[in-house]
Amino acid sequence: MYSKIIMTKKIKQIAVYGKGGIGKSTTTSNISAALVESGYKVLQFGCDPKSDSTNTLRDGKYIPTVLDLLREKHKVDAHEAIFQGFRGVYCVEAGGPAPGVGCAGRGIITAVELLKQQNIFEELELDYVIFDVLGDVVCGGFAVPIREGIAEHVFTVSSSDFMAIYAANNLMKGIKKYSNTGGALFGGIIANSINSSYQQSIIDDFAEKTGTQVVEYVPRSITVTQSELSGRTTIEAQPASRQADIYRSLARKIHAHTESKVPTPLDIDALREWSARWADQLLAIESGEVRGVQANI
Repeated sequence: MYSKIIMTKKIKQIAVYGKGGIGKSTTTSNISAALVESGYKVLQFGCDPKSDSTNTLRDGKYIPTVLDLLREKHKVDAHEAIFQGFRGVYCVEAGGPAPGVGCAGRGIITAVELLKQQNIFEELELDYVIFDVLGDVVCGGFAVPIREGIAEHVFTVSSSDFMAIYAANNLMKGIKKYSNTGGALFGGIIANSINSSYQQSIIDDFAEKTGTQVVEYVPRSITVTQSELSGRTTIEAQPASRQADIYRSLARKIHAHTESKVPTPLDIDALREWSARWADQLLAIESGEVRGVQANI
C-alpha cells in the first residue's frame, strides 16, 4: 500500500513597503487585482495599523482585523480573519493596538504567526502572498517580513520627493542588516507619481547610487482618484484605462522577477549630499541656466 504524497507548490511571497501617503496600498491593491485578473490565487496581507490596505479590493469595505478578533476572544480560527474581494482575492488585515497602547508592529507578528500555525497559505493553494507594509520605520513588527525571511522579495514604492527616498533608503538599510541571517532581499523601486523627466531622472539616479533598479514608472493620474472614490482599484473600476495597463505591466514584471539582491544604501551624509546636488540642479533648470535634466550629477 502506497501512502499519498501531497505536493506543495511554491508560494511567491512579496513585501511592498513605502512611507505613509506615498500610494503604497493603492499600488499593492492594483498589483493584487492584476494578478487575480490573470488567474492567480492571491492573498493581500495588510500590515498597516489603519487597516485600510484591502479596502479597494472590497468595494471600500473595512474588514475585522486579526487583533480585533483576538481582543474579542482568546482563540481565533484564522479563517475568521480572511475575506474575499475582487475576483476572489483573499484579504487579511493585521490591525493594531488600541490608540496609545502597545506596539503597532504587534499586529503583524500576531497575524503572521496565526496564519502560519494554521497552514492557511498552503490550504488556500495560493500563488502569491503580498504584504503591504508601512515603510516610515523598519523596526519591530514592521520588519518581520524582512527579518524573518517571510517575504522572498521586497519592493518599495517611492516618489522623487526626499522623504519618500529617505524612507526607501532606510528600508534598504534594514534589508542589508538582515541579509546575512536569512532575511528578504531587495527586488526594486516602484516609482510612483512620476509625471516629468526630472522626477524620473531623480529616481533613476537614486537607484544607480544604491545598486538597485526601477521596476516600473507609475504616473499620477485622476483615474486612480476616481476609482478609489468609488471604493475600487483602477483595474476593477477602469479596466480599459492606460493607468490600468501600467498596473498590469507592473504585475507582469513582479511575476517574472526571480532574483533580488542586497542593496547598497547611502549613509545619511551621502544622502544629504546627493539630495543637495539635485536641489542645485533643479534650481538651475528652473532659472533657465540649464536645459533638460541629466540622469547623473
